[in-house]
Amino acid sequence: MKPLRLVLDVHRATHRIGLFLEAAEPPLDVSQGEAHLLAYLLEVGDTSLGALHAAFAHKRSTLTSYVDRLEAKRLVRREQRPEDRRSFQVSLTAAGRTLATRVHRRLEALEAAALEGLSARDVEGLTKGLTALADAGDAARPARRARKKGGG
Repeated sequence: MKPLRLVLDVHRATHRIGLFLEAAEPPLDVSQGEAHLLAYLLEVGDTSLGALHAAFAHKRSTLTSYVDRLEAKRLVRREQRPEDRRSFQVSLTAAGRTLATRVHRRLEALEAAALEGLSARDVEGLTKGLTALADAGDAARPARRARKKGGG
């Protein structure tokens, strides 16, 4: 059996990012997943649910749940897109933009601390490794769906 060279460290880092967000004062009062959606919306602006799904690769039900909770907290607004009535646009409200800014600044501070001791080459390698891991996960997804369909 080969040791896992990326997965365990990614899991550990992801968990610690969640703990870092939970330790915010005053509390953010959103889950880690919700916080990441807020930070993403702050960076990219109004976006479709489909684009959010592509960016995060959450199950559609999980993504819908996050957006439902953020909408209930009046942090995001979900509106039908005029050019495609089957699609929805998600945008930050004023309160959402304020909280998203807090989340983003907190994540910026964490990232800056992590990058402090790394060279540009280290960061490039890390980014390349994380992208390869995500791509490998994406490549495995269609095979799983095909088994589901065929295996009933």
